[in-house]
Amino acid sequence: MKIAILSGKGGTGKTTVTGNLAINIPKSTVLDTDVEEPNGHLFFNPIIGDIKNVYTHVPLINMEKCNLCGKCSDFCKYSALFASNKNIIVFDESCHDCGACGLLCDQNAISFKKREIGKIYSGTYETNKILYGELNIGELSGVKIIKELHSLGDKENILLVDCPPGTSCSTVAAVSDCDFALIVVEPTPFGVSDMKMVVEMLDSLNIPYGLFINKSGLGDNEVYHFAQKKNIKILGEIPFNREIAKLYSEGKLFSKYLPEYREVFINTFEAMREEIK
Repeated sequence: MKIAILSGKGGTGKTTVTGNLAINIPKSTVLDTDVEEPNGHLFFNPIIGDIKNVYTHVPLINMEKCNLCGKCSDFCKYSALFASNKNIIVFDESCHDCGACGLLCDQNAISFKKREIGKIYSGTYETNKILYGELNIGELSGVKIIKELHSLGDKENILLVDCPPGTSCSTVAAVSDCDFALIVVEPTPFGVSDMKMVVEMLDSLNIPYGLFINKSGLGDNEVYHFAQKKNIKILGEIPFNREIAKLYSEGKLFSKYLPEYREVFINTFEAMREEIK
């Protein structure tokens, strides 16, 4: 069972919900795919058992074979290749490792070399497994790391995928192939506006979803009206609470210290399981 936890914007509470779900679901695995700024592990402080380098492939031009036709440069929509009148310049950071330039080259002048773009950390916390990716500074895309994370996590029985915020390519890569998505939303006009984009994205991907309201009581009732109008189930809710915020600021998963909230996350998980069935 692979569940994506996502939101329309950063700071809504994805990691809070993911972490508190995990500690109330024995033997579940957390996949932190927000590779540009992973922070789930800060709440678990896991024992890291393995670190894996992640590589992409970039073009390597053999100028003895190249006739400077420019086909590779013209085709590359990411502008990773530039054909001058004397050379082919490769911009490694812009390459998306699609391999098309190598297929297009009539002179067989293009091969590929590996380039490290980040790392994947695998660890444990009590009965949970934690996997998170970290994109190297200056890299443009973490999609390859996200796909590698999914590959490593696919064998796990219960997978909780902490997604990047918004509806970018990284988010689409993180949520793809998930059985269900839990949208974390703040009940504010800004939060609801961004949530609507996530709903549209999930509808286009045919992924079923429900809502989890974080900081209820903070804003207005627009999110409840929207959910009722669109027939979207609200599967869980936690209040705007100073004690929860204090525990969060200390890097603590609050349901461990405020046991009255454990049932919220257990019931949310059971509701998601029923939706998947």
